[in-house]
Amino acid sequence: MDFRDLSFADAPSIKTAPPGPRSQEYLDYHFSREGTVVSYPKGMPMAIRRAKGATVEDVDGNVYIDFFGGAGVMNVGHANPQVLQAVEEQLPELTHALDFPNPSRRKLVETLHSILPAALNRVSFGGPTGSDAVEAAIKLARYNTGRYPIIAFEGSYHGMTAGALSLSSGVSFKEDFLPLLPEVHFVPYPYHYRCPFGEEVEDCDAACARYLEHVLDDPHSGVGKPAAVIVEPIQGEGGSIAPGPKFLTMVREICDKHDVLLIADEIQAGFCRTGKMFSCEHSGVVPDIMTLSKALGGIGLPISGIAYKEELDTWPAGKHIGTFRGNVTAFAAGAAAIDFMVKTGLADHVMNLGESMLGWLKEIEGDSPIVGEARGKGLMMGVEMVKDKATKEPAPELARKVRTACHQRGLLIEIGGHYFNVARFLPPLVVTEDLARKGVDIFAEAVREVEQSL
Repeated sequence: MDFRDLSFADAPSIKTAPPGPRSQEYLDYHFSREGTVVSYPKGMPMAIRRAKGATVEDVDGNVYIDFFGGAGVMNVGHANPQVLQAVEEQLPELTHALDFPNPSRRKLVETLHSILPAALNRVSFGGPTGSDAVEAAIKLARYNTGRYPIIAFEGSYHGMTAGALSLSSGVSFKEDFLPLLPEVHFVPYPYHYRCPFGEEVEDCDAACARYLEHVLDDPHSGVGKPAAVIVEPIQGEGGSIAPGPKFLTMVREICDKHDVLLIADEIQAGFCRTGKMFSCEHSGVVPDIMTLSKALGGIGLPISGIAYKEELDTWPAGKHIGTFRGNVTAFAAGAAAIDFMVKTGLADHVMNLGESMLGWLKEIEGDSPIVGEARGKGLMMGVEMVKDKATKEPAPELARKVRTACHQRGLLIEIGGHYFNVARFLPPLVVTEDLARKGVDIFAEAVREVEQSL
């Protein structure tokens, strides 16, 4: 398939400086009638009319290149025609069936088993969000081990429900809701640019893995034997942080040595996002439990689930349930989306384009005094903004200004990271090289504008 046909041909096209008058009308209503927790339109003020492929159009007719992708949901692109067809065929037949068997449910299960590691031969669906998948994984691990503690990593983000939030390290997300689940412990993650042990890149992975082993070895570490270690093979909200390929291998070996389950959170990094179907494949590691959501819904339909090893399938009926575990339309969309990924060789496209994009971003890093590091894997990238390259002092205010300058020029990005100073790129994976190049050029212009304002 020619991915050029999937997006609007005129992107980017800014006819009215955003937010235009119609967008402003929607925003005014939005903020006056909905709760104050609404967040994204505060950073990118606009009202969206429609979207296609890797492009978005607002209600004022402005067309944007989408480097946000619904926070990593739209892997096969907005309004993907193959997925839309599957949804349209399903809608008049059956839309909700709890966990009763049905043809679309079976097709998704069969499709998942065709791409999952062979050892993960059981799948379960729960509530409609990634947070619920994390909750299910925690429960399954605790039920099987009879143990309570969980180890997570600094920089982690696993969701906003109470259990998932407990495993997320960002203090700003949870400080107003403490206490959450007890006996959740955090260990350092190999954030090469800011290694918690001050090590060079090649030694940072090993230092972090050794610390995890120390926590499990030392009876005075303060951590009881955990039910599981949960890890993002590549961190998302933490700032698009990719450790070396040996790190996850070391974590797997440590977990095996101590008879601790390993949970891989693939909610954002899965389904070709990093150039492999699942990000743990870069290390050749198979976890005991894998969490799935986001792109699993094909075109943004809500669905989540976990895949896990046969020996863990011990919990009785009803031990983890959710009303919308029977979203049949999402099952149809998910199977069609995975089929599209496989037939189009989407992972290879992502790997090749990701290498090109990272090269372009590295050029910006080399030229700019406020870009500390450009990094990532596949089409999961981050650009860290700093006040000074020597001190690496984080610059969240500059990241916000860059996001605004990008938006004004027709590019959608979001920010994240430990200090909210990382410009994050999560484009739909069907983005073409031409759109990717235009988007990176807009980003470079935005960075220069912010530099000149200092």
